[in-house]
Amino acid sequence: MGERKVLNKCYPPDFDPSKLPRVRRPKNQQMKTYLGIQIFRFYFKCTKCSAEMTIKTDPQNSDYVVESGATRNFEPWRAEDAEAEKERWKRESEEMGDAMKSLENRTLDSKREMDILAALDEMKSMKSRHATVSVDSMLEALQRTAAEKEKKIEEEDEALIKSIFQKPKEFVRRISDDVCNDDEDLTRLLSGNGETSNDGLKI
Repeated sequence: MGERKVLNKCYPPDFDPSKLPRVRRPKNQQMKTYLGIQIFRFYFKCTKCSAEMTIKTDPQNSDYVVESGATRNFEPWRAEDAEAEKERWKRESEEMGDAMKSLENRTLDSKREMDILAALDEMKSMKSRHATVSVDSMLEALQRTAAEKEKKIEEEDEALIKSIFQKPKEFVRRISDDVCNDDEDLTRLLSGNGETSNDGLKI
């Protein structure tokens, strides 16, 4: 009777509690949480090769994490966000112990903001100018510029014509055939009484 109601149990020296058979928990039972939000793990099998993929939720970033069996698609904005976060942490760590660096960063930020505001004002003024322009005024401006261009070309042509016709005559005019006959002049020169050179020309 006393053996049935044993209060003190004796454990042998080679007892290993890890070898005890335990109740297996289901795969999807999660023990981790983030700020009270439970993290779930999902297991999938590929329809073609029956390979197992494991994905778990990431409530910290409102996303998911691929644990094994798969690779995530490339998403360029993810790298940009990570780079921006890295820059922010770097800047905060630099400013933590250096007052001059924080002042320099604030100055650069204010300059950047002023440049952005100036660009916005310029865009607004340009947009307001474009809003006031109508189709008729644009056509009138085009016709005006075309007329001015035509007038300028005509003035240039007239100036060229005047410069050609009003130049002083620096060239030698040709004697017409009825005024002088070359054969007669040549015979007259050869038959002259004066001395002639070896070429037969009068000196």
